[in-house]
Amino acid sequence: MENNHIKNLSGLILAAFFISTSSVLGKYIAMPSEVIVWFRSAFAMVFLFIYCKYKSINLFIKSSKHYAPFIISAFFTAAHWITYFYALKKANVAIGILSLYTFPVMVAFLEPLFFKIKFNPIHILLGVLVLLGVYLLAPDFNIESSNMQGVLFGLLSALFYSIRILILKQYVIQYNGIMLMFYQTFIITVFLVPVLFFMDVSGFETQYPYLLLLALLATAIGHSLMVHSFQFFSVSTASIISSVQPVFGIILAFLFLNEIPTLNTFFGGSLILATVFIESLRSKTK
Repeated sequence: MENNHIKNLSGLILAAFFISTSSVLGKYIAMPSEVIVWFRSAFAMVFLFIYCKYKSINLFIKSSKHYAPFIISAFFTAAHWITYFYALKKANVAIGILSLYTFPVMVAFLEPLFFKIKFNPIHILLGVLVLLGVYLLAPDFNIESSNMQGVLFGLLSALFYSIRILILKQYVIQYNGIMLMFYQTFIITVFLVPVLFFMDVSGFETQYPYLLLLALLATAIGHSLMVHSFQFFSVSTASIISSVQPVFGIILAFLFLNEIPTLNTFFGGSLILATVFIESLRSKTK
C-alpha cells in the first residue's frame, strides 16, 4: 500500500514536470497559438496511436453515449491550450503558468457539482494557500498592461482546464488514460484543421523540432500520466498536488529563456510546494 501510494504520487508529480515543459516551449515557439495547438495535437495523436498499437491498448469506444463527452472535453482541452499560449505570449512564463494554477480552487468548487460528493472544506484552505503563493509571485497589475491580459487569459485557461478534467474524470475507470488522450488529440486535430488555411504556418520549417518536443513531452507523456492519475486521486487532490508545476515551469524558464525569478518567486514557490506536501500527506491517509 505504501509503495503504491509513492508510485502513484511520483507519477502525478512526473506528469506535472512534463506538462510544465509546455510553458517554455509555448513561449519560445514563434507561431500563432492556434497553429501551435494544431501541430501539438497532430504530432501527439501519432505518438499516442503508435504507443496504443505497441501496447495493444484497446481504442474501442464502449458506448455511443460517450461520443458527446469525448468531443466536449476535447473542445475544452483545445480552448485551454490556446488561451494558455495566449497568456504566455502576453506575459512571461511565471505570470502565465501561475495564473493558470488558480484551477485547483476552481476544481474544488466545481467537483461537487459534477459528482455526488460532499464538498471538502480543506480544499478551500489549500486553494487559498496556492492563491497566496500566486499572489506573492505576481507583480502589480495594470488592467491595460500585457501582464494583466496574460493573467486574464491564464484564468480563462484555468476554467477550461477545470471543466475538461472533471468531464474526463468520469471515464478513467472505463478507459485507459492514453486511449483518452489519443481521442482528445484526434478530435482537436480535426476540429482545428481550418487554422492551417487562415493563419500563418510559415514558421513550421524552423519550429518543428520544438513542436515535436511539445507534442511528445507535454502532451503524449505529461497529459497521459495526468489523466491516468485520476484513477488514484480525486480531481481536487490531483489538481492541488500538481500545483508543483509552476515551480518546474519557472525553473525551466530561468534555464532556457533567462527569465530571472524574483525574491517573491522563491517565497511564493515555497508556499506552493508546502501546499503540495500537505495535500500529498492528506491523500495518503485517506
